[in-house]
Amino acid sequence: VEVTYRGLVYPEAGSYTIAAAVTSSAGEASQEVKHEVVLNDAAGKKAKNVIFFLGDGMGQAAITGARILSKGITEGKYDALLEMDTLDHRGNVTTSGVDSIATDSANSMSAYMTGHKSAVNAMGVYPGNSEDPNASPRVETMAEVLKRSREMSIGIVTTAEIQDATPAAVFAHTRRRSEYLDIMDQALQPGQMPDVYMGGGRASLLPQSQEGSRREDDRDLIEEFKDKGFAYAGSRTELAAVMAAGTPDKLLGTFTLGNLNVYIDREITPNPEVLGDFTDQPGLVEMTKAALEVLEKNDKGFFLMVEGASIDKSEHPLDGPRAVYDTIELDQAVGIAKEWAAGRDDTLIVVTADHNHAMSIAGTHTLSKEGSPARQQNGVYADAGFPTYEDANGDGFPDDPNPDVQLFFGWSNHPDHPDDFAHNPVLQQPALEDPATEQAFPNPERDPGSVLQIGNLPLEETNCVHTVEDVSIFASGPGSERFAKLLDNTEVFHAVCAALGLQVPTHSLLSTEGKVAEAEVAAQQTELVG
Repeated sequence: VEVTYRGLVYPEAGSYTIAAAVTSSAGEASQEVKHEVVLNDAAGKKAKNVIFFLGDGMGQAAITGARILSKGITEGKYDALLEMDTLDHRGNVTTSGVDSIATDSANSMSAYMTGHKSAVNAMGVYPGNSEDPNASPRVETMAEVLKRSREMSIGIVTTAEIQDATPAAVFAHTRRRSEYLDIMDQALQPGQMPDVYMGGGRASLLPQSQEGSRREDDRDLIEEFKDKGFAYAGSRTELAAVMAAGTPDKLLGTFTLGNLNVYIDREITPNPEVLGDFTDQPGLVEMTKAALEVLEKNDKGFFLMVEGASIDKSEHPLDGPRAVYDTIELDQAVGIAKEWAAGRDDTLIVVTADHNHAMSIAGTHTLSKEGSPARQQNGVYADAGFPTYEDANGDGFPDDPNPDVQLFFGWSNHPDHPDDFAHNPVLQQPALEDPATEQAFPNPERDPGSVLQIGNLPLEETNCVHTVEDVSIFASGPGSERFAKLLDNTEVFHAVCAALGLQVPTHSLLSTEGKVAEAEVAAQQTELVG
């Protein structure tokens, strides 16, 4: 039995109890849930623009590691702080979803972008039990609210595929985050369409006749976006050319078929075998600069989401150095936003993570001497000393991710895997799946001959998993004081909306029957947040 209410709104702020019951051949079931409808406190200076940075999986270890490597530390004091460290306010965010204390990126980012809890793999919906991922009841996203009520521009920049969970959650609705083709269809809808949309994921836009396409039809979505007024860039060089030719009103960039390569593999030790045909990818800083140039053209303001996606994508296979370098890259993009907003009093900057991860920093690791067990080269307490990373060109990134003394990364959860504790020139998965048993086994190509680390995850898991601890949130600009406390992830949405001055109108939208047609809601252009 499926019942969907469309255009349903509540008359005023408060607590509402929703009771549902069903009788079927499988039996009877009932449940009550409470909805808290929030009237945002919109007092104080209002923001016109919001720049929202999301470090995927960016727990405290990633932030601390980035500060050590990028800024340096002398006799126990940091030589300088990260850009995010110097934002005006700092708090913490809890990240659990409705179905589990352990969240995924879709579920947690959806909470940031809707103010509603959801379930693992779901975004922009109350998750239902239908096999159709589009059947779950939808809730309005940040993009939809701001486009409908303020005619603001929406920007999305990511180092992941543009259809991945975090970027998609800004505008999309689905019970299953892997529905990349449907997510792209939603991105072409006027009420959801981003004005800037950059990252990887070209495979979902190409017609099936083109190499690398994952489509099963002849649609060319790059051309469809162009028909809607988008300028297009497929490489770093093309992006620079597009911006040099005159700032476009809308901008689409897809720079790889899948995810962008991580910073180490793009910029520090580029490997043609790793990069393949995509040797000319822009970085997060370049994409953020371009996005700001496009979005600032709208005098009604903008919402820009910038994701450092491969912090998480490096932590899953237990690769600390790659995660930390990508954290530095995200922080430098924060610096670009701060520079852009300097001298203005109308822009809220927020930096946070969607969930924590298993990575920790236990001390230092000295590259093993021949015949010496790698484990014995892990220094803790006084034996740790300090790492020997160097940044000779002053770009904020150590020149060599594999110095004689480097960070010793530990992991709270992992499969059985070999580990020599040193940086891997090429990323290697810690474990692989045996198709016959559907269980994981240590990857023999990763650190062969090194110490086998006995895992603690279920036997089918090949990578480490997200953890449940709170994450940090940083903010500056109008309304930033709202973030200086412990927030549930749904409350972040409301804090952003309050900073923008969005609030429930004084007149009621409810008819006597308790609901109102979608057309009537849209016609009233109501700044409804709930």
